[in-house]
Amino acid sequence: MELLTKADLLQIKSLGISPEKVLAEIEMFKRGAPFLKLDRPCTAGDGIKRIGEDESRDLVGFFVEVAAEKELLKFVPASGAASRMFKVLLQAAGENERIRLSEVAAEAELGDTDAWQLLAFMQDIKKFAFFADLKAVMAADGLDIKLLIGEGEFKEIIEYLLTDRGLNYAARPKGLLKFHSYPEGSRTAFAEHLVEAANYARGNGGESRLHFTVSPEHQTGFTELLAEIRDEFENEYGIRFAVDFSEQEKATDTIAVDLENQPFRETDGTLLFRPGGHGALLENLNRLAADIIFIKNIDNVVPDRLKSETFLWKRVLCGHLLKVQQQIFGYIEELERKSIPVELLDKILAFIKLELSVLPPADFDLRPELEKRNFFIGILNRPIRVCGMVKNEGEPGGGPFWVEDRNGSLSLQIVEGAQINPEAPEQQEILQKATHFNPVDLVCGVRDWQGKPFDLKKYVDPEAVFIAQKSKAGRELKALELPGIWNGAMAFWNTIFVEVPLITFNPVKSVNDLLRDEHQSS
Repeated sequence: MELLTKADLLQIKSLGISPEKVLAEIEMFKRGAPFLKLDRPCTAGDGIKRIGEDESRDLVGFFVEVAAEKELLKFVPASGAASRMFKVLLQAAGENERIRLSEVAAEAELGDTDAWQLLAFMQDIKKFAFFADLKAVMAADGLDIKLLIGEGEFKEIIEYLLTDRGLNYAARPKGLLKFHSYPEGSRTAFAEHLVEAANYARGNGGESRLHFTVSPEHQTGFTELLAEIRDEFENEYGIRFAVDFSEQEKATDTIAVDLENQPFRETDGTLLFRPGGHGALLENLNRLAADIIFIKNIDNVVPDRLKSETFLWKRVLCGHLLKVQQQIFGYIEELERKSIPVELLDKILAFIKLELSVLPPADFDLRPELEKRNFFIGILNRPIRVCGMVKNEGEPGGGPFWVEDRNGSLSLQIVEGAQINPEAPEQQEILQKATHFNPVDLVCGVRDWQGKPFDLKKYVDPEAVFIAQKSKAGRELKALELPGIWNGAMAFWNTIFVEVPLITFNPVKSVNDLLRDEHQSS
């Protein structure tokens, strides 16, 4: 405790954080985040299930039959500003008094990659769904955007797009940006998620429930947009929307340290706490009341002409989860009886191996019946997730692997590159052999066989943290991110990986991604 002053303890208490948590985090910085040990990548037939056309049809039918009696909910992480989408535009606007098409084109011809991105934006600016809004906001100030485009002058256009002179897109969250154009108008990413939910997240009671995690400064924008479009969408899709929002808990923030692993202090002497990454959203997820929760990122949406594949595979994934879950619940119910036939134990053993990719301890056959029963209940009575996986096309981010735990057991995990020792060539080689990529396409069963909600915090691997180097006011620091919500935060869930088509994964990381065919409405 000598690291922390009385003022520090008061600050920590005001955030709802315990001193013990802070000290444990500082110790983690000193020890370093432990690396995972990869056994091999998951591949089709070895950790990743391929579902054929006939089975897909059956699973969709099962989904339609069973899901109607379930409480369904769609969970969408939607915090944070979209500034990273506009990195190249922001840099160009900050460094240049004028931005001329001819000069940018010349730089692009010399091989400047940023110039190529900027040029693509300038040449196809009329294709963006936000173009009509940009034109209108500039016209209100007496500026003719088409005239400026014709003259090849883009400085004011970019400023009106990104700053509070106009649309202020660089400061707004992705969910509130116009993504797709339609004859009747344009839709934001938030609106596209409502359309999706109306199709596959219709629960019992005839409503579609959605939950968005947002930053406090942006929540008003979301609630205003919802009020603006709710009636129209409910009438069009014949459904009632139940939408709510939450913020990332301040109590999940983590302390920052300097490069000597001492608490990083602001100029006024106070401790610096930073948001704990998307793993902190487990707290938000844990508070939701639902049988089945769909999880998908805010920027992974497509226009209506391409939605059918998304709808199909969401139903397939959920149908598969419901089918496996039904078997799990039946097995647990039988295991709760006093007398358990040997044939049942053999059947459950085959099930957990084949469907849940869980291998029992080496001496399992020699263990008494009661131990086997308790082992099976411990395995079966856990939250379950079915995760869509797309073929790896070089996207950054996590992927599916067989991971060896501290006891030598193997499990299916979604792994980020930062979790693997960069100094271990054999581990890096396994990492590079990944055939599939995690698109954040999850369906989760979060209630047990008796309908009681699991406490999701019990299934986290607390060691699965990330340590990142950052800076504040020109000073270097180290930051701690909590176990990622689909990484370490779900480390001890039952996990099933299913291959899904690449068309179901269309994220928008850069503004120019909206120019791809997958984000154009025709």
